[in-house]
Amino acid sequence: MAGAKIALAGLGAWGANHLRVWSSLGCLRAICDADASRLQTASQRFPQLQCHSSLDELLAGSEVDAVVIATPASTHAELALQCLEAGKDVLIEKPMALRVAEGEAIVEAARRQERLVAVGHVLLYHPAVRKLESLIREGALGRVLYVYSHRLNLGRIRTEENALWSFAPHDIGMMLHLLGAMPREVSCRGGSYLNHDVADVTLTTLDFDSKVQSHIFVSWLHPFKEQRFIVVGERQMAVFDDSRPWPEKLLLYPHRVDWIQGQSPIAQRGEPIAVPLEVNEALTQECAHFLECVETRRRPLADGEHGLAVLRVLEAAQRSLEGGGAAQGFDELPRSPSRPPQAPPVAPKHFVHESAIVHPSARLGAGSKVWHFSHVMAGAEVGENSMLGQNVLVGPKVRIGKRVKIQNNVSVYQGVELEDDVFCGPSMVFTNVHNPRSFIERKAEFAPTRVKRGASLGANCTIRCGATIGEYAFVGASALVTHDVPDYALVYGQPARRQGWVSECGEKLIPGEGEGSFRCPCCPRRYRQQGETLRPEASANPPCPRDPRQTS
Repeated sequence: MAGAKIALAGLGAWGANHLRVWSSLGCLRAICDADASRLQTASQRFPQLQCHSSLDELLAGSEVDAVVIATPASTHAELALQCLEAGKDVLIEKPMALRVAEGEAIVEAARRQERLVAVGHVLLYHPAVRKLESLIREGALGRVLYVYSHRLNLGRIRTEENALWSFAPHDIGMMLHLLGAMPREVSCRGGSYLNHDVADVTLTTLDFDSKVQSHIFVSWLHPFKEQRFIVVGERQMAVFDDSRPWPEKLLLYPHRVDWIQGQSPIAQRGEPIAVPLEVNEALTQECAHFLECVETRRRPLADGEHGLAVLRVLEAAQRSLEGGGAAQGFDELPRSPSRPPQAPPVAPKHFVHESAIVHPSARLGAGSKVWHFSHVMAGAEVGENSMLGQNVLVGPKVRIGKRVKIQNNVSVYQGVELEDDVFCGPSMVFTNVHNPRSFIERKAEFAPTRVKRGASLGANCTIRCGATIGEYAFVGASALVTHDVPDYALVYGQPARRQGWVSECGEKLIPGEGEGSFRCPCCPRRYRQQGETLRPEASANPPCPRDPRQTS
């Protein structure tokens, strides 16, 4: 949709920031708040906005496409569900809810209503965090060993939530995003000094299967403000300090440890290097991104699944805090009451090798496998029982179907779609731009490439962007495909040309009885050619004994 219309619920401390940013973006149409004085102040400043005293009134009286929820955390789940059921997209301030069951209900409602959910993990949009993500992905820091953060202040003391729930979501969200995985277990200790029911200080430890450990120290009883996020790598250490001026918000320390034979390890210190950053407000970037997602129906960076992952970590940390610091593995968490009591058996869990990176917002189907040094980027979806071999890259928002096999050293870039049962041979190549230049940005010009059900792409072949590979087509090794390939076609050469037809089980077809008739030499299936197309004969196609999909 063009020109999406946005409403804002909540005009408190953080809601006032949303009011400023959304007004500057020129798409804010309505606001609501139960506090009459806040509403009056906002109305005087922005007289063009429709003002409402409740969300019910706003949804009934304003034509909007999405609602930003910046109310107290205890109300997030109820208001988000109300908006989703009314057919509105939602941006929910962090945390998205105060219980995992509420978060699951929000995600499920969004799926059912086909609406978007974004969660206000605003630091994911900070230029320093975006750059830090690039440094980690490019290997500039080396293997990540340890991550920790301090978020401390003498500030607003809350009573509806403790310091863990108020401060830690920022850092948990960054850790899950940058490390691309959920922790194996979580532990948390803290102290309550002003109110015996509310922790003012907490220290949370996250252990990941990749052998990375991290901790998060938060407090609102600290003599000065400190907001540091530190990544320790084998080659360099990175420090994101949001309290420093822009030129120094992200520093790289090229420290290293030398192991000299017969001596103790010696630390070698390097001078910090400031990483150049664009000066952009993170909240403005977050709001602009959400607006783009509403208009284009693209999946938000910090979507409902990401918010739910953060919520799972928070709930595990809270359980550990209440249990004296006992570690919480996620399999030990109680079953969500929002799930049906007679749920069907759970499909086998996917497998991710410890050296692989899977973004928290990516989705892996049950039974899928991601092997050594592979990388599945944000928003990608991999279907059930698919396999990604060694050193495979799956780009942002790529869709991969069920039972797909991608062999070693293949990059599936944004714009490529692989349907069910596709095979990609070792080192075959996809492209996504016709005329690339390293110095010209052409992300808006990606040409879509579609590989249809059952097709096979041989080793070292190249598929020019914009091509469609037909169902059960077979592209030979080292072929250069520059145009669409028909269903069941066998193509090879440079450029690739049709050299015959293949059966669904991958055998080259031989002539059958009658003109245009073909048969598989290894199974009883029959096919018929009509012009430049081939189709199975509906009346003479018993199941192939080698195809488990037809014989199981």
